[in-house]
This record gives sequence, C-alpha cells and structure tokens, in this order.
Amino acid sequence: MIRGLRYFVSEAFLSLWRGRRSSVLSTLTITIALFMLGLFLLLGANLERVVDEWGRSAEFSVYLRDDAAPSEREAIQRELAQDGSIAAVESVSKEAALERFRRDFPELAQATAGAPDNPFPASFEARLQSSGVDVGALATLAARIGAMPGVADVRYDRRWLDRLASLSAFVRYAGFVLAGVLVLAAGLTVTNVVRLALYARRDEVEIMELVGAPMTFIRGPFVCEGIIQGGIGGALALVALRVALELAKSRLAGMAGVMFEVQSLSFVPGASIALLLGGGMLVGCLGGLVAARRLR
Repeated sequence: MIRGLRYFVSEAFLSLWRGRRSSVLSTLTITIALFMLGLFLLLGANLERVVDEWGRSAEFSVYLRDDAAPSEREAIQRELAQDGSIAAVESVSKEAALERFRRDFPELAQATAGAPDNPFPASFEARLQSSGVDVGALATLAARIGAMPGVADVRYDRRWLDRLASLSAFVRYAGFVLAGVLVLAAGLTVTNVVRLALYARRDEVEIMELVGAPMTFIRGPFVCEGIIQGGIGGALALVALRVALELAKSRLAGMAGVMFEVQSLSFVPGASIALLLGGGMLVGCLGGLVAARRLR
C-alpha cells in the first residue's frame, strides 16, 4: 500500500512537471475559484460578526427640543422604560453630547469651538433588547414617542441592522453560487489537463495494460495528479485570502472611523479553511477520476 502510494505521488509530480504549463493553468483556475469562495465566506463571516456586535449595542434615540419642560422629559423617559423592546435608557445632556462628538471626531472638534451656542440636542438613548425585537413594534413606539410634547426627532438602528443582516446572507449565498460555477470550470480544466497527461503517456499506459497491471494501479497517478493540483490551489487561495485581508485592514484603517474596529476583522474559521483545502482536493480528485475513466 505504501509503495503504491509512493509510486502514485512520484508519477503524479513527474507528470505535473512534464506538463507544467497546463498544470499551472489548471492550478491557478482552482486557486481563483476557491479564492472567490473564500472571499465571500470571509465577507459573510465578518459582516455577520459586525451585525451581531452592532445589534448588541443598537439604540433607539429620542432627541429633545431645547425648550422641553422637565415634566415632558420625565414622561418620555417613563414611556421608554415601560416598553418591552427597551433594555435600558440613558439620558444624555447637551453638554455630554457635545463632549462625545469632540471625543469621537477630533478632526471636526474645531468646527464647534467657534459656535455661539451648543448645536447638539439633549436626548434619551435607549438600548434595544439583543433579540426578539419586533421592527413593527419599534415603528409604533417611534410614532408614539415622536408625537409626545418636547420631542424633536426619533431614530432607531434596528431597521438598517436588519437590512445589513439581509445583505450578509445575500453575500454568503451569492458567493456559493458564483464559486460553484468557478469550481465547475476548475474541475473541467483539471480533467482536460489530466487527459493531456494521459495522451502524452499513452504508450506507457498501453504497455502496463498488456503486462496485466491492475486498472487501479494505472489510474492512480492521474487521480493523484488532480488531488495535488487541487491541494496546491486551495493552499494558494488561503494565502491570497490572508494577503487580501491584511491589505484591506491597512486600506480601511483610516476610512472606518468609529464605525467598527478594522483590526478586529478576522480570517475565515478553521471549518472554512478545511472546506477550501478539502474542496480543492476533491475537485482535483473528481477531475482526475473523470479523465482516467477512459482507461478500460
């Protein structure tokens, strides 16, 4: 068994070297297909993580009029605290809002230094429940709070968080569809490359058939050739994904601002790494099997 495997591997590498141009093309095709699949998995995983992180800190903000009476403020706060969608309510004064703006956007702090009055309104920031929040109920609550005396505006995050979650799911599904098409093309490329190797070694194969070599022994090197191409393609795709992630971190560091921590973007999990490597080897194996089936 071990001697047979050694023979398969050595013959496969020899065949790859002989047809190195077509082998490189086949391996690059697999790399591109798996890179696209991994890219969508990477985007989907990080979008899902960002949605979960923002969902835990989603807020329902009620901005107050400057002339709102204390009794009106108390009524608004009481109405928020009694709603089942609200986890906690925090009162933010005009001064605190201005200080927060200057802390979060230091490059714009000078724009507020010369203002005669504080342009930021006082507000109530209500933290939403992390799960089980009905968007329709939030819309009803927003309309009810917005009609109360002393309220200037009402905004809440759940609507666009739900849209972002839908975008994450779409990215994941679209990635699988596109990657499926590319993987099919990669499999066909491997099949053609292995067939070329079969044609180049047809005399050797015929001699092995004449001396009674088992068909498994004859087909083995060609199947192994496909597996090697798929494995190399999967490894190259993972390396390319890592490089792309690091480049994205460096490019987005100055653009993301306070929306999210760019350095917290994570690589694909271990299951996805195994999927890319195993998927590449499986595609190569199937391509080799299809090409070697012509041997009878």
